[in-house]
Amino acid sequence: MRNEKEMMDLIMYTAREDDRVRAVYMNGSRTNPNSPKDIFQDYDIVYVVKETASFIKDKEWIKRFGDILFMQYPDESPDYPSDVDKSYAWLMVFTDGNRLDLTVKEISHAKENVVEDSLCIILLDKDGILPPIPESSEESYLVKIPSQAQFEATCNEFWWCLNNIAKGLWREEVTYAQDMLNFVVRKQLEKLLSWKIGLMTDFNVSVGKSGKYMHKWLSKEEWDTYLKTFCCADVDSMWDSVDIMCKLFVDTAKYVAEKGGYVFNQEEADNCLLFLKKVRTLSADADSVL
Repeated sequence: MRNEKEMMDLIMYTAREDDRVRAVYMNGSRTNPNSPKDIFQDYDIVYVVKETASFIKDKEWIKRFGDILFMQYPDESPDYPSDVDKSYAWLMVFTDGNRLDLTVKEISHAKENVVEDSLCIILLDKDGILPPIPESSEESYLVKIPSQAQFEATCNEFWWCLNNIAKGLWREEVTYAQDMLNFVVRKQLEKLLSWKIGLMTDFNVSVGKSGKYMHKWLSKEEWDTYLKTFCCADVDSMWDSVDIMCKLFVDTAKYVAEKGGYVFNQEEADNCLLFLKKVRTLSADADSVL
C-alpha cells in the first residue's frame, strides 16, 4: 500500500504539471486534527481548474493515480443531478487499498467552497486566486446551539413519526417500520443526544457523522442504552427497541430542557406513549385504538 508521502507526491506532481490546474486544496479527515488516523482515511482532494469539460471528456487521465479496483462517478447519477460545469468528482479505490476522492472545481465555485468548509487546507495556489482561510478546524461541524423552535420541532417529529412505526409494527410491515425507525425517528434522538453533549462541552465538539463519536462524552450506560435501540427485523424486538428509545429520548429531552432553558412538552410525550402502548396491546381484529 502506498504511504501518505507517495500519494501526496503524486497528487501534487500532477497538479503542478497540468496547466489547467491552478490551485489545490484538501479537506476531510486527513485535515481534521481530531480525527483518528488509520489506513482507511480518504484523500479528499480538490483541483481548482479553469474549466471542467476537458477533464470530464478524457476518461483516461485519472488512471495516472494508480490501478483502479473500482470507482464511482457521483455526478453522473440520474438521481442526483449536479452542475458539472462547476464541479465534477471521481471516487476511486485503488488495488493497493488507497482511496482518492478527487474533484475538479471551476475557480469561482472553488472560492466559495474553500471558505465554507473549515477543514480545508490550501496545498497549492499558482496564481494567488484563493482567499486566505483560517487554520483547519472542526468549526463547520461543531454541534450547534438549538433554538426553542428547533427543540420543539425535533421533539414533535420524534413523537409524531412514532405513530407510523406503531401502525407498521401492528401490520407487521417490518421494512416500513425499520425505515421510519432508523432514518426518521432515530435522527431526532441523535440530535437530542448531540445537544446534550453540546451542553456538556460548551458546544465545542463534533459528534461525527451519524453520531459515531458520541460515546466519547455519553456515559457507558447511556451509550449501551443507545446501542440497544438498534434491533433485528423482528416485531417484538422492534417494539422493545422503541420502548428503550422513548425512555432515552424523554430522559435526554428533560436534561436538554433543564440545562439549556427550553420548554419540554410533557403532555405530547405522554399522549404518544399512551398511543404506542395501546397499539402494542391491540388485537389484530380490534376496531379502535383508544
